[in-house]
Amino acid sequence: MLDSLHIENMAVIRSLDVDFGGGLSVISGETGSGKSVMMDSLAFLLGGRPERELVRSGTEQALVSAVFSNIGAAATAYLAEQGLEAEDELLLQRTLTADGKSRCRLNGRAVPQSILRGLSGYLVSIHGQNDNQLLLQKAAQARILDSCADFGDTTERYTAAFAAYTETERRLASLRRDSAEQSRLRDMLEFQIADIDAAKLRCGEEEELLARRVKLQNAERIAKQTAFLYRALYGSEKGSAALILERASQAMHQLSGMMTGAEEMAQKLMSMRYEVEDMANTARDFAEDFDTDPTEALNRVEARLDTITKLRRKYGADIAEILEFRRTAAERLSLLENTERSEAELQKQLAAQRSELTLLADALHQARERAAEELCARVLAELSFLDMPAVRFDIALARTAEFGAHGNDDVEFCIATNPGEPLLPLSRIASGGELARIMLALKSVLNERDGVATAVFDEVDTGISGKTARKIGIKLSEIGRATQVISITHSAQIASLASAHYRIVKHAEHDRAHTTVERLDEQGRVAEVARILGGLSVTEAQREAAREMIEEGRAYR
Repeated sequence: MLDSLHIENMAVIRSLDVDFGGGLSVISGETGSGKSVMMDSLAFLLGGRPERELVRSGTEQALVSAVFSNIGAAATAYLAEQGLEAEDELLLQRTLTADGKSRCRLNGRAVPQSILRGLSGYLVSIHGQNDNQLLLQKAAQARILDSCADFGDTTERYTAAFAAYTETERRLASLRRDSAEQSRLRDMLEFQIADIDAAKLRCGEEEELLARRVKLQNAERIAKQTAFLYRALYGSEKGSAALILERASQAMHQLSGMMTGAEEMAQKLMSMRYEVEDMANTARDFAEDFDTDPTEALNRVEARLDTITKLRRKYGADIAEILEFRRTAAERLSLLENTERSEAELQKQLAAQRSELTLLADALHQARERAAEELCARVLAELSFLDMPAVRFDIALARTAEFGAHGNDDVEFCIATNPGEPLLPLSRIASGGELARIMLALKSVLNERDGVATAVFDEVDTGISGKTARKIGIKLSEIGRATQVISITHSAQIASLASAHYRIVKHAEHDRAHTTVERLDEQGRVAEVARILGGLSVTEAQREAAREMIEEGRAYR
């Protein structure tokens, strides 16, 4: 329930505070006094578009805040899904700067605009002239009907089946692309695979080639140094390291009977001699690695690296990526080569999915038929009360050939407002006053289903007067027994039924217009209802009529 509303620097409103209670609250005032600004401000707070024209001229920033209590389980669950701790009382705030930027807060915490927009559906339903026009759209009519239907888990099952069906349709359409395009794609894939296969790549090859290139580029130096190393370690018969170590070992062996540890040292020297020989042979192997012409070998390495580089430019950053590209290309080629078989399989799958979808759509249709019958009966009863006793109202359900996200039903509200007239779509014959009453009748029927604690009606009495306006007020009062109702009105018949009556007034101060609002006491209510009844001046007779209307209205609270 909306407990309080605070507005700063919104159009003609400089600063305004209103506290609301339960039941039916009405807001009245002269045309242009700021009633619509209040509704625009509330809509802005609840996630509406930030239109910078709303900011009061000469100010930098506008602010709207509201306190809601008893927000209900659905709103609490929604906030929990968004990762927000929900309490039974909420403070919503939103600012709008003169350059069109807005910021939103929930209980002091900054939140995205989308959070307020999503939350609004659980807190407030606003009904105005735009909503009446929205009722003419078939999509809105379908949503209203679905809100009355008991689908069980069919909706979730249909949604999942429809998603699977549309995905299969997409895949099938992809297979049925233009044959010339498929041919071009097949040729390209075959060329890419052949291009990669011709190179006979293997992982790690490029690293080996790079190391080989370094050796070949330094072949002369490597050969010279390894040859010297071989001679120094083993190849010289006169003074190689191996020969000297061998002779040193023999000398120590001859001292083995004379010195402790001499034999052990002799063995170590001989082991060193063998290690030096191994080093020498390894050095010789380095030199023998260039048994062919190094220049010719380097050219072969460079050519191979150039081949790999060209492939990397086309297919991947390294050999592993090139081979992965080849694997993916082969899979795509296989799919193209098996198009006919794949298409037949997808067609079979699509037929099975369509059968399942048809059964689920039938279940949705049957639920809608039951809901349409019940909704029509209840709406007709409400319209009869609202001075449309001869009206005929029906909901046409036509099956379409194609499935949509919500089934294959085409929903349209039809009405005949006068006896003897045929039922025609609501969009073709309903006047503004009739639309307002139909919207109110639907709200009365749906009031218990939507779970929203606050309903706002912006000039629901447009085009209506007299007895019919009184009945609309009675209906608003009845809705107010279970839901907080706030109604902006120009009708004395509606205003006199209110539990609380607020008057909004525009003043001129320091050459600037600003708006104030006050909750009227009993005497103030009489004066305001009489003003609405009267013309240029209010007579005592009009005041007396106002008192009688207010007194009579107490019976409907």
